[in-house]
Amino acid sequence: MKVTKIYPVGFASNSYAVTADGKNCILIDCAQPRVYEKCLELGLTPKAVLLTHAHLDHIGGCGTLYENGADVYCGKDEEGLIYSLGYRQIFEGETIPEFKIKSTFSDGDEIELYGLKIKVIATPGHTAGGVSYLIGDCLFTGDTLFFESVGRWDFYTGDGKVLYSSVKKLFLLDGDYKVYSGHGEDTSLSHERRFNPYVRV
Repeated sequence: MKVTKIYPVGFASNSYAVTADGKNCILIDCAQPRVYEKCLELGLTPKAVLLTHAHLDHIGGCGTLYENGADVYCGKDEEGLIYSLGYRQIFEGETIPEFKIKSTFSDGDEIELYGLKIKVIATPGHTAGGVSYLIGDCLFTGDTLFFESVGRWDFYTGDGKVLYSSVKKLFLLDGDYKVYSGHGEDTSLSHERRFNPYVRV
């Protein structure tokens, strides 16, 4: 398995291309349309997008991916929020891309896509339907957990107490994992257990 981090240009989230065979990939979030072209440059065909949540800075490229045949998935409590007024107001004046969700995930779901075994972990708090994805030794946390920080909870459907519980839930996973977050640098679960000032086990 190989993970390639695709950095945004301007304000948007990190996107991650994950491949098992070096040909097809899934994306964890798709921040901008340029992500599609970047995948092609890497010799990868994007087959699916797994959203950690549906804020515009994480889904800005989903329209392009959807038009080119990729399926889009998200947490079951996030699907109805994508085009909500509350989400639109966060990024007022910006256009939310048009796409359809193929299917939604629930906490604990284990799926296999294009040779990748994926475990879904519900991690609400930044948004009501936020999820994290565990693939091999990699944990994709969206805007739930960052390097020595956590996500905001002052947006529509955010809740600080719920976010705290979600981060603690990640800290209680057995073992150590590489942590790839929606913004900023990569970290590890062991590092965050020791040094994250917002949540301690």
